[in-house]
Amino acid sequence: MPSSRPPETGDTEPSRAAGVRSRQLAERAQRAIRASGPPSQPITVRVAGGDVEESLARAVLDLALRVGEAMLSTGASASDVTATVLRLAAAYGLHSCHVDVTFTSITVSYHRGADDDPMTVLRIVRVRTTDWARLENLQTLVRDAVDGLDIGEARERLDAIVAAPHPYRRWVVTFALGALAASVAALLGGDWRVMAISAATTALVDRVQRRLGQWGLPAFFAQAVSAAVPTTVAVVLLWARSAVDVADDPLQPALVVAAGIVVLLAGLSVVGAAQDAIDGYYVTAGARTFEVLLMTLGIVVGIGLVLDIARSAGVPLTISGDAGVSTSPAVQVAASAAVAGFFAASSYARPRTVLVSALAGAVGWVVLAGADLAGLEVAVGSALAAFVVGSLAQVLGGRVRVPALAVSVAGIVPLLPGLAVYRAMFQLVEPGLGRSDLWLSTLVGAAGIGLGLAAGVSLGTFAARPLRSELDGWQRRALRRAAGSVDTT
Repeated sequence: MPSSRPPETGDTEPSRAAGVRSRQLAERAQRAIRASGPPSQPITVRVAGGDVEESLARAVLDLALRVGEAMLSTGASASDVTATVLRLAAAYGLHSCHVDVTFTSITVSYHRGADDDPMTVLRIVRVRTTDWARLENLQTLVRDAVDGLDIGEARERLDAIVAAPHPYRRWVVTFALGALAASVAALLGGDWRVMAISAATTALVDRVQRRLGQWGLPAFFAQAVSAAVPTTVAVVLLWARSAVDVADDPLQPALVVAAGIVVLLAGLSVVGAAQDAIDGYYVTAGARTFEVLLMTLGIVVGIGLVLDIARSAGVPLTISGDAGVSTSPAVQVAASAAVAGFFAASSYARPRTVLVSALAGAVGWVVLAGADLAGLEVAVGSALAAFVVGSLAQVLGGRVRVPALAVSVAGIVPLLPGLAVYRAMFQLVEPGLGRSDLWLSTLVGAAGIGLGLAAGVSLGTFAARPLRSELDGWQRRALRRAAGSVDTT
């Protein structure tokens, strides 16, 4: 007969206590592993609600889109355009906006909530020019709009900015480009004759480019023709010197070509392409990079074609082996400041921007000279100098209210490898040298300097952005969106 005595509790209490401890440990392990906050990369933008009247929303979107289009046309980076459009829309109460920027278009979309239709507007960027005075006016307009400018007055001011004429006449730009070429020739060690010939040749190139643009010639061929003009002048000088048998004349025609190449390279959007790539706007960066490569190839083709024709005609092609930079440090710094300042003036920058750009050019050259004394390679030294220029442009741009893009682009112009490109083309067509890889290594070295400049100034811009108060918060939001993350706070 089974016993009716209840089971002893001494055997079950330890097992129950062990089970409780096991569950507690499991819960602690789950709390240590499981995330407690929201996802780090939200899937959608948090909708703030359609609390803005439809007519006002349309006016704000039109204003923001046209400002973004004007900035993109003047060469601003995609992240700067995105940040400016978001900031401008938020100033009038439109927070749930999305901006999409490519090389040829800009789209702004406003999500009005679940019960209202969204608004999306698109504009095509048809004109690309360099007008830093207009860019400065646009930035001033955005600051005033954030400070409470009425939407109607803001649209009227935008119409006036877009329709306003350039601050300088065209002959002033031509003079500035000629002075830029003369300054480059002085920086490379040329005498007053080389400076005068370089200035006159570059002025001619500017007029030729303007006429070719009016005829509708594709940019690649216009660039090739423009590069052929100073090369032809140099070939004529070489032929004339051989014809009169003046072998000891210190005139260096190669510097005329080098100065012309620097002027042509300065107009390319190298900085914008590198900055878009670093910021994560790869479509725009890819298009700008391809444009830079195509225009650079046009320069190479124009120089190579003229040199090859001259060699076939029996013109004695020579290039001075000691052609480099001026032996005077004071001349180097002064010429670098002049190069940057005159380039800013040729881009319709106002006097204050010209002065800041000249300062950036001088500082960049001092850093490059210091890197050379330290034994660094040219490409590395150029990247370091461009980094300082990019950082300085961001800091000074916010302090003295000048476009940081203008200062950074102008500041690296003295560092462009114009002489190296000419050396490569000369080595290509020279008998005995063209069959070697010397020209290719020289051209690759010039490309390395260009990449170093672009990467350096973009990295300097990125590093100095926290010191900028103007677009700092919206800039971070634009960069997070480009990287796949959205600010939901």
